Amino acid sequence: MIPLQLVIIILSLRSTFSQQYYDHTPCSSHTTNPAAAYTCASAGTSCPSFIVYRANRPFSTVSAISTLFQTDSHSLLSVNPNVSTPSQSLPSGHELLIPVTCSCAADRFYRSYFTYTATQNTSISEIACAVYQGLVKSAALTEENHARGNGVSAGSTLRLPLRCACLDDVSEKDSVKYLVTYPFIEGDNTKKLAGKFNVAEEEIWRFNRMDPFSPPVFPNTTVLIPVREEPWINFSIPDADPPTLQFLPTLPVEKRPNDPELKKLYIAGSVIGTFLIAALTISCCLYMKALKKFKIERIRYSIEEISAATKNFSGEVKTSGGIYRCGGEANAMMMIKEMRLENTRQAIDVHSRINHVNIVKLHGICYGGDDDEDPTSSCCYLVFELPFNGSLRDCLKSSSGALQWCRRTRIAFDIATGLYYLRYSVAGYTDQLRLSSDNIYLSSSWRAKIFVSGENVRSSGAGESVDRSGEMFDFGVVLMEVIGGKEVEVDERGVREAMGFMGEKEGGCFDQLRSFVDSSLRDDYPLAEALCLAVLAGSCADHDPMHRPSIEDALKILARML
Repeated sequence: MIPLQLVIIILSLRSTFSQQYYDHTPCSSHTTNPAAAYTCASAGTSCPSFIVYRANRPFSTVSAISTLFQTDSHSLLSVNPNVSTPSQSLPSGHELLIPVTCSCAADRFYRSYFTYTATQNTSISEIACAVYQGLVKSAALTEENHARGNGVSAGSTLRLPLRCACLDDVSEKDSVKYLVTYPFIEGDNTKKLAGKFNVAEEEIWRFNRMDPFSPPVFPNTTVLIPVREEPWINFSIPDADPPTLQFLPTLPVEKRPNDPELKKLYIAGSVIGTFLIAALTISCCLYMKALKKFKIERIRYSIEEISAATKNFSGEVKTSGGIYRCGGEANAMMMIKEMRLENTRQAIDVHSRINHVNIVKLHGICYGGDDDEDPTSSCCYLVFELPFNGSLRDCLKSSSGALQWCRRTRIAFDIATGLYYLRYSVAGYTDQLRLSSDNIYLSSSWRAKIFVSGENVRSSGAGESVDRSGEMFDFGVVLMEVIGGKEVEVDERGVREAMGFMGEKEGGCFDQLRSFVDSSLRDDYPLAEALCLAVLAGSCADHDPMHRPSIEDALKILARML
């Protein structure tokens, strides 16, 4: 079954590989971005390609630049006819074409590999963003070399995975010969770039999946330029103008006579200034204290407010799991979760450290009992936002047909993004989330939000290793429900029954998939994409935890389906 899975994923994504995504994340960021590299179809394949590099100190000659890229000077001179000799001093910012070999790695991303030896103590960010001008991201350089920090000692040798790409789509090869990797600088735009390389600006937008009509671009990020022949740079197109230096005229300084009255005035001014600064500091402290008290009062609700919102805890507004759905201020919908004190503390601890668009927000708390100030009561109420379209499970049960396929793939991506955020972007977060379609909610724009409460979070004990494979199993089950529109039993038997068609031969596999996909879609979905999502779901819910993909791998696949 594994070879079939690989074929399915490649086939379903192949049509997107010739068009890549423009990654606008900062070069110096050390946060891994699943869309930060150019994807490829067949591991082990390669092609000749080009990257653009700008002369700068100490790499201001063809000889020095050829050493930096481990090539010979004559190769650079042959593709840069405007330079005559290897020792010719180039002005700062002069652009050169560097011929490289671009290869598809085992993880299905294009890279051109080089090595760099630091001549002095430096940093990952300095090498990625200054020496190599954004042709490699700091995060990619850190991951490639398993670096534990940003520092790099003199004499250290790093392996550099520079960004490049080949043409995978056969239909594109008739009109485009190379994809040139170009690093943006301040003042660049796609119109200027189109003139430099004699290509249509619309082609640059299309190959990089950029928004049309002057999309925003950022320094130290790269873009692919599709050229129809051997690339050349039109130097008649001016580069971004450097800032001009302006000097203020100097004025002669007149020496003033020693005036005792003026000295007294200076002393008085200093005393008054010191007093004003002290008064301002005290005022700011008092204001911050009052603001903090105001915020605390705003997130604390009385039992009377909760009772009024829930119609005296009426069963009419109560749903499963001890949740009351009700209207709040300005007709905003809220859900009030009845919880035990220990779970309440856990939920508050988690939400005090998170703030993300794919996580349901916590608005406030009410401690039960007659005394609202008594935090020892065993029953508490947490007030959360209630996304407009309710839970994912309720939406899947509905026969309205509102969940088209494109919304389902976006929901899957949003869930994966939320899990990735909790795992890697929240300081000290070691809890394990029990995920289900019941605790995933959909906003008015059909964006998914994960409901994190103390009851669906399991804390890891001190010294206990965090096992994330259970989260991936739950994620796989949710993906199955997104595809099939039906609830799946959260156990191995339920998964086998839901995904039994994955063991069929090719013809039977597709037939079984059609019968598995939610009938409300009425065949209005790409079959290959549905099979790719089903393969991902089955892999996440594999009975062997070691065979389950990481959330990063899942994000990479889902990002290509949007």
